This record gives sequence, C-alpha cells and structure tokens, in this order.
Amino acid sequence: MKAIEIIGRQRAWGNLQIDGNKNAALPMIAAALLTKDTVVLRNVPRILDVLNMLSIAQNLGAKVRWLTDSAVEITADALSGDTPDEALCHAVRTSLLFGGPLAVRLGEAHITRPGGDVIGRRRLDTHFYGLGKLGIACTPKDGAYHFRKNSSVFAASTLFLDEASVTATEHIMMTAVLAPGVTTIRNAACEPHVTQLAQLLISMGAKIEGVETNILTIEGVKELHGTEFDIGADHVNVASFLTLVAATGGEIELTGNIIPHDYWMTRRVFERMGCYITLEPGRIFLKQDAPLQIHNDLDGTMPVISDGPWPQFPSDMMSCLIVAATPAQGSVLFFEKMFESRIYFVDRLIAMGANAVICDPHRAVISGPSTLHGAELISPDIRAGMALVIAACCAQGKSLIRNADMIYRGYSHFTQSLKNLHITLSELDI
Repeated sequence: MKAIEIIGRQRAWGNLQIDGNKNAALPMIAAALLTKDTVVLRNVPRILDVLNMLSIAQNLGAKVRWLTDSAVEITADALSGDTPDEALCHAVRTSLLFGGPLAVRLGEAHITRPGGDVIGRRRLDTHFYGLGKLGIACTPKDGAYHFRKNSSVFAASTLFLDEASVTATEHIMMTAVLAPGVTTIRNAACEPHVTQLAQLLISMGAKIEGVETNILTIEGVKELHGTEFDIGADHVNVASFLTLVAATGGEIELTGNIIPHDYWMTRRVFERMGCYITLEPGRIFLKQDAPLQIHNDLDGTMPVISDGPWPQFPSDMMSCLIVAATPAQGSVLFFEKMFESRIYFVDRLIAMGANAVICDPHRAVISGPSTLHGAELISPDIRAGMALVIAACCAQGKSLIRNADMIYRGYSHFTQSLKNLHITLSELDI
C-alpha cells in the first residue's frame, strides 16, 4: 500500500489543470452500454474508480480503448454477459449502475452488492423503487441484486423519489430514456454530474427536459446512438485544492472545463472564512494574503456551515473545509447532514492539536487558530484522506499518511499535483 510523507508548514502555490468530474465519468461508462455504437468520453480522470468501471464494461463484453491519457472509447456492440466480476463490483459503488442498462439491453443482470467509501449507510431503495416503476424488478439474493425486465410492462412512469439521491436519479434516468412513453421524475438530484450525464444522454439521442432542476421529464426513444462528450471539471477536486491553498496561505490558478455556476455556493461558503475567489469560465484564481477569519452571523452568533443536496454545499467538500477552519481565527459549527460517519475523521485532527469538539456523529465545532503538529495518520476515505493531506501541510513537523491508495481513487496524478504546487513530499510503499 502507498503512503505519503509530508514535512509541514508548507505554502502551496502554482497552477493546476483540473481533470473531469469523477462522479460524472462513472455513470457515463454505464450509460455507454445503452447503445451498440461507439461513445467517446473526453477529459476522463484516469483514477482507480474509473479504471474499475471500465474493467467491468470490458468484463461484460464492451470494447474499451484509451485514445489519449484522458480520452476513452467504449463500444458495446456485442455484450457477452449479464454478470460482471464480483471483485470489480465490490471495488466501486457505481457498479450498481450497470443493472438498469444491462436489463434494458439483455433482459436481466446480476450485480454483486457494491463497495465504495465507508462514510455511513448509503441506502439503495430509491434505485429499486424507480426501476420497479419502469418495469424492471430487483431481487436481492446471495449477496447480489438480480435485475429483470418484464417486457410486457417496461414503460414510462411518474415517480417521486423519497430522497434526492444522485446515483438513483442517474440510474433511473439512463434507464427511462429507452422506456416507451413519458417518464417524470420528481425530487430528482440536480448536481453538476447528474446534469452532465443528462447532457451525454441527450447527445446520444435521448429526449430529456428539466435538466438542472429537480423535475425531469423523459420521453422514451427506441434507441440511442454513439457520441463524443467532454466532461466538465471536477468541482469537488477544485474545492479541495482551493482549500489547501487557503489553509496554507498560498496562491493558485486552476484551469480546465470549469463552469462558473457550479461554484457559486462554494464561493459563498469560502467567503464566510475570509477566502475570496476569482471565478471565470475555464479559470478560478485564489491568492490568500491574509490569515483566514471566520465571519460570524450578523447578530454576532457562531456561523454554521452545513451540507445538503445540490445546490447546497456538497458533502464531499466538508472534510477539507473542516481542516481549513483549524488555522482560522474564530469558531464555526460544521453540520454534516448527509452521512453519519464522515465527521469521525475529526478525531485525527484533535490528535494533531486541533481545538475541536465532536458534538455528535453529524456536528463538530472548530475553534482557531490552532497549531497542528505532525502525526501518523490513516486515510479513511477519499475526501478525508485529502483533508489529512491538507492538515499535514499545515502542521509543524513530519506527517505520514497511510492508505494513500484511497486518495488516488479520487485524484489523478495526485502526488505530481502536490509537487506542482511546490509541496515537498515522499511517496512510500508500506
């Protein structure tokens, strides 16, 4: 396993080109199996989760070919099976998204229960409700899910999701595009990666209205065709590197397929901490000259930074922002509403010297400024792992972050990106 050793008190500065959104690329790979034609995805992050999803597609008989380091071609003209490899399915949570497309193409699918980050319970009922309404039954059996299309009842439907689940919205949407009739999905998720998946499907011939809203209307078509699509920049990775720079008092210019309105809430939240971002199409700039300062509410009370379904602040950004609060002047309450285990990594910050109180599994108060000291740490998930890297860069002394492979699942060329920001580090095999 990989580990990263960092000598602390380093100022991050430089330029980075941001890869495409991992959470858009993953469902797009599954969606490519809806057509026999070739689908080319560009600006694809070459990370472990993406490689695992592509391996599943190949395992099912699709032909996969990398055209460049960030462009991949997928042709699913002759699928050879409906049961992907168990180990591959367990390695990535979005393996479940092959269920709907395979059932549509082949009539059934058997998907091993998916893996992914351990950040709390992540229920799948919304997937099964939506697919069931479209005429695809799902039955759990022997640690797997069996999807079966009932051809006599496979048709559009009107759905109301009991939660605005991102992956369930994606799964139902990519299945509904081939269901006869008009499907309406209410309380749909509308994160940037959901929008990008809808745009890919539209470019493949799907008819979808209400993109970027929580009501999607989908008119089923007989078949989809091939296409080429450029994936937008990963807004969570953008925020991660902005947070690193803000916490270390540095300077950064981020470029790529950056869509400004994807960052409006991020900008608002960063401003609460005395961090001001220049936001333009294709470019984000931050120069953190002054120490971070928590801005209280107008009546002088402690501010609350909370996450929620889009367009609220994304849960995946919370871990890094919590670390950025440790050198900031003032106190702030972080309220993690989405996952009950994400806050637990704050224990590691406390061990490094952070002045923090974990109120319960969903809330933590950070009071600063605190002086962190180096420590030996284990990355529990992708985003907490990145947060611990930021903490190590802020801390006095040496830190060792084990299980760095977990971080690599979300950030391509990760150590090189840190070196491009003038962070001195060593990568070790431990």
